[in-house]
Amino acid sequence: MGDDELAQIRANRMAEMQSQQGAVDPQQAVGGGGDQQQKMQEKAKQMEDMKNGILSQILDQKARARLNTMMIAKPEKGRQVEAMLCQMAQTGQLGGKLGDEELKGLLNRMTSGQATSKVKFDRRRAAMDSDDDDLDDL
Repeated sequence: MGDDELAQIRANRMAEMQSQQGAVDPQQAVGGGGDQQQKMQEKAKQMEDMKNGILSQILDQKARARLNTMMIAKPEKGRQVEAMLCQMAQTGQLGGKLGDEELKGLLNRMTSGQATSKVKFDRRRAAMDSDDDDLDDL
């Protein structure tokens, strides 16, 4: 057995072991998480494309523009609305395309369930302020 044959056998054995572990080339076997991170990014991109496809099927242009504007102004609320619309579409709760007015109504129903914060101003306390007394001594 020559050195060349021994090197070939080692290379074949190394390739076989790496394929069993899931790594394709030796550099990825040393690094480890690069392949998995790439798969996660691809999966996230695929989910985003699927969500955009669903939203383009159930919203007309004006409603889609309103949703995009909301995503810029209030990203958290926009994500909630997107998730709710996708869920409604997947369960068959939406008949056809939603227009701008239907989306407005849906948003109003969604926000009416949430408690709104109000500021209460007590005018009596403000009227009894003693700051005016300080000016009399001048």
